[in-house]
Amino acid sequence: MTRILKISRRAVLTSAPALAIAGTTHAAGTTPTDPRMSPRIIGNPDAKILVQEWFSLTCTHCAHFSTSEFPEVKAKLIDTGKIRYQFHDFCGDQVGLTAAMVARSLPEERYVPYIEALFSSQMQWAFAAGGDPMQRLQQMSALAGVSAAQFETIRNDKAFAEAMFNQVQKDADMYKIEGTPYFRFNDTHYDQDPETYQKFADLVSKAS
Repeated sequence: MTRILKISRRAVLTSAPALAIAGTTHAAGTTPTDPRMSPRIIGNPDAKILVQEWFSLTCTHCAHFSTSEFPEVKAKLIDTGKIRYQFHDFCGDQVGLTAAMVARSLPEERYVPYIEALFSSQMQWAFAAGGDPMQRLQQMSALAGVSAAQFETIRNDKAFAEAMFNQVQKDADMYKIEGTPYFRFNDTHYDQDPETYQKFADLVSKAS
């Protein structure tokens, strides 16, 4: 687990003014029922076990879990109907926040494929030497069908950024989250980190 790097409210609120666009992404500005802030859950809706993960797209430990352990979790536990799986964006920096905003601006069925693509190439867009990680993120977003203009609109949407920021702070306060990835199994957090599929499956069994 990695410790969280806090984003300041000042950094969120001093971003550039939002612009409205048309296209596959939502226009700028959030409402209480903004679909971009709706839960992102996959798996059998009738499964008795709900696993929730809080993650940051710039967290290397989250990337490791996503690329090394999650495929087996998905194949053996989610796709078989044993668990429901909910993704919670828990951004640790401004680049991670923008990445999460782009992910939630895509059609809902493209949310998971997009974050999986970002995690699998995290070292190339988030941490590569030289260049601007935000520019590299824009290039990654283009592969998901987000134009440069749409990316800038999402990036500069103050209301959306603040909504994301507020949700992170609310979850941090409610669950005492100090690092990512952070998991809850049927609303119970275990001190043991599910670093392998077997550990993850054991925690699912405890929640049964």
